[in-house]
Amino acid sequence: MSKSPAMLLRALSALLAYPDAELRAALPEIVEAIRDARAVNTTMRKDLVALADEIASSDALEAEGRYVDLFDRGRRTSLNLFEHVHGDGRQRGPAMLELKQRYLDAGMEPVADELPDHLPLLLEYLSCRDAGEVRDTIGEIAHILRVLGNTLLQRHSRYAAVMAALLALGGEKGLDAEAPVPPAEDLDQAWEEKPAFAPPEPNPAVTPEQSVP
Repeated sequence: MSKSPAMLLRALSALLAYPDAELRAALPEIVEAIRDARAVNTTMRKDLVALADEIASSDALEAEGRYVDLFDRGRRTSLNLFEHVHGDGRQRGPAMLELKQRYLDAGMEPVADELPDHLPLLLEYLSCRDAGEVRDTIGEIAHILRVLGNTLLQRHSRYAAVMAALLALGGEKGLDAEAPVPPAEDLDQAWEEKPAFAPPEPNPAVTPEQSVP
């Protein structure tokens, strides 16, 4: 198994996916990729393996219910990044289109049903990009990852390990279970001056005729 950070990003993306039968069957390979990773320290690798073990050892319905309770009920722990920044505001649509175009300009067309700002999908994209883009992108969303991770810590969820590992990959400040977390209704106001993503660099390889409107 490769020790490339790309494999770790794919493993982190998988751990954040809905824990259905397909994910559970892939857990041994995911754990192997985590154990081989050298981009995060030993403690983080152990925490990530503990999350995978928790998913594997849980009753399927229990694991799925825990996932839905954490990530699908409320903005505070949503895995859709722009929901933290724009909520249901009008700016969210253009931001989605811009991010999708970023994928397309890299020659990657999402095939999943998830929205472009879904964190597991973004991690799949980053697993195919260079280290500089990975670091820069994590830096751009670090404020979201940190609040999300701190909230998961306060809920005693092992999923916090994924946010901690991502922050480490980006060279960013880590999690703090004692840090105050803004109420869900205050998230937009708290981050309104912090863009989730910088504008993508123009791609000289893509002509106007090739661009997707």
